[in-house]
Amino acid sequence: MIINGVSIDDTFAEAFPMKATRIIITAHNPKWAMISAQAMTGFATSVIACGCEAGIERILTPNETPDGRDGVSVLIFAMGGKGLAKQLETRAGQCVLTSPTSALFAGIEGEKQIPLGKNLRYFGDGFQTSKLIAGKRYWRIPVMDGEFLTEATTAQVGAIGGGNFLVLAESQAQALTACEAAIEVMRTITGVIMPFPGGVVRSGSKVGSKYKALMASTNDAFCPTLKGITNTQLSPEIESVMEIVIDGLTKTAIDEAMRVGIQAVCDLGADTGIQRISAGNYGGKLGPHHFHLREIMQ
Repeated sequence: MIINGVSIDDTFAEAFPMKATRIIITAHNPKWAMISAQAMTGFATSVIACGCEAGIERILTPNETPDGRDGVSVLIFAMGGKGLAKQLETRAGQCVLTSPTSALFAGIEGEKQIPLGKNLRYFGDGFQTSKLIAGKRYWRIPVMDGEFLTEATTAQVGAIGGGNFLVLAESQAQALTACEAAIEVMRTITGVIMPFPGGVVRSGSKVGSKYKALMASTNDAFCPTLKGITNTQLSPEIESVMEIVIDGLTKTAIDEAMRVGIQAVCDLGADTGIQRISAGNYGGKLGPHHFHLREIMQ
């Protein structure tokens, strides 16, 4: 398969089950809602070392938020429910409770509930108060700028982590330009995040390492500087590879994000130095969710 001169490898991205939740942060204005959301999703690029993967899903207008203020929707993913609950509570306490004018709400429905403000209420030192509205419990916690309003719980749902595709280009600048174009359109898709810095990762990994302490290591088959000394997957003209990783609430959402992202890269075309689109997989051994590139782009 070739799209605008760009070859689409006959391969698949291998992804795995995760647990996820969506929360909504609101504030006095868009600036402070975003500041709180950025703090909450900081250092959350990979479950390998961060405990969770998190990102900003989209900006919300006042008519989309529970309290009619400006807001930001955040998605958080973890390998299990216990880890998700711990990361959510820690990040909410350190990054939303502390942020001026903030409030915190559940952003997703589901049978399994996990604490949101349920335990944060104890910061109120006995002065906190509870309200039950339309079957949902909220806590009002006194703080120095007024009060922090938070919903007691949010839902935990099944999700998918590790959807991905690789951009193979003739230069570093060309690969980055293509990835930036992809991320811009992928951020219009609801239900997904691209958790790495700016949505792009240059340190793609493989499972395992020669060092026993590491569970993952550099994907040497796609490292341009190792062409002569490893089992390379790169042709001579490819000098840079960058990866976009996608976590999603559904397979459909990841499919769509990959489709529009790959199409944006291909729209730039081979004339801009983009040679191939590939994906990271481990022979089907890492996870049960397989995103076949050619099927997605059919």
